Amino acid sequence: MTLTELKHAVPRTATATVTTAETAVTAIIADVRTRGFAALGELAEKFDGVAQDHPRVPAEALAEALEGLDPTVRAALEESIARARAFATAQRPADVELPIANGAVISQRWIPVRRVGLYVPGGLAAYPSSVIMNVVPALAAGVGSVALASPPQKEFGGLPDLTVLAAAALLGIDEVYAMGGAQAIAAFAYGVPAGTTAAGDGEVLEPVDVVTGPGNIFVATAKRLVKGVVGIDSEAGATEIAVLADHTANPVFVAADLISQAEHDPNAGAVLVTTSQELAAAVEVELAAQVAATTHRERVETALSGPQSGIVLVDGIDQGVAVCNAYAAEHLEVVTENAVEVASRITNAGAIFVGDYSPVSLGDYCAGSNHVLPTGGTAAFSSGLNVTTFLRAVQFINYDKDALSQVAGHVVALSRAEGLPAHGDAVAVRFA
Repeated sequence: MTLTELKHAVPRTATATVTTAETAVTAIIADVRTRGFAALGELAEKFDGVAQDHPRVPAEALAEALEGLDPTVRAALEESIARARAFATAQRPADVELPIANGAVISQRWIPVRRVGLYVPGGLAAYPSSVIMNVVPALAAGVGSVALASPPQKEFGGLPDLTVLAAAALLGIDEVYAMGGAQAIAAFAYGVPAGTTAAGDGEVLEPVDVVTGPGNIFVATAKRLVKGVVGIDSEAGATEIAVLADHTANPVFVAADLISQAEHDPNAGAVLVTTSQELAAAVEVELAAQVAATTHRERVETALSGPQSGIVLVDGIDQGVAVCNAYAAEHLEVVTENAVEVASRITNAGAIFVGDYSPVSLGDYCAGSNHVLPTGGTAAFSSGLNVTTFLRAVQFINYDKDALSQVAGHVVALSRAEGLPAHGDAVAVRFA
């Protein structure tokens, strides 16, 4: 099959669902841009059942959440932070300086963006791990202004999940907003002026330069629609897992891993690509047994039975690799003979988990890698969240007079060839 045929053949979320989301999100963005905090308050009541005058989380609420954090959860968060920080620090690229000729130096410096807006999802689950995945690389990049948003929760009096708040406090983030969904992305991208609450007061929410973070299809759509106004990491929407497996794979492990991602969202994708009919059959048996026992059974069943999930039988590992590269999974597990070699042939994936003991859930929490990854096939051209998401490569050009004279004739010649003689004149005038 050709690449085009493979891309059409692999399981995907229905196009109608994407179109519906885009229509709804466009209206939400326009409303937030027009009415500011008043719109945010109405949307919080509509989607979250929470009444709020202003979404800013008080400093005392952050301190109380950290103080009340379960010690075992705190220890797990601290270990996750330490591993994520080590990897993020190692990712920072080096500046470059090149004396390209006598008196001519060009250099490239990596400069952090001024301000970022980090989104942490909520609703079906709490995601303190996503606080870590967003905040740690931003701080490692040297970002000076960090704002974080997570949906308000009725059970916490309109605050975001308390473990999310505790994780933010643990990392020293004090600008936190109880905002969810597309409206949070719009508020970050365009900013919100003071005086737009129902009471006509409230502090300003400054716009950001980059928005990052995972979310549902509405969050991913909002990020796509504001891209260009701000930078984004990727379209990290409803989660997905693909498993490339052969006859050596353990069906118990494979089924458990598919379920682990399906429990995120009814729209989550779970795809098994295998060379073995026997494994496919065994995984189906295991899925039936494990789904029946899992906590979020209904959600998992909906995800596994949707058009975005399925089992793909292939003739061999070569074809399996081709299918996986066409699918461009957010998470790809490779559980085959010679798994390291097979994994090296994958070019399109957000993150690749190699072997029986590198499950996706390890990456979700404590591997040290980042779990904010491109979905919906965008891993073919997008990267997972990392330090460079928050950096810009700025080039510096420093020529003295003698160095410029060496190439002045070339600049004049090329400017004439392009029909832009004033470009050449700007050089020639310096030697007139």
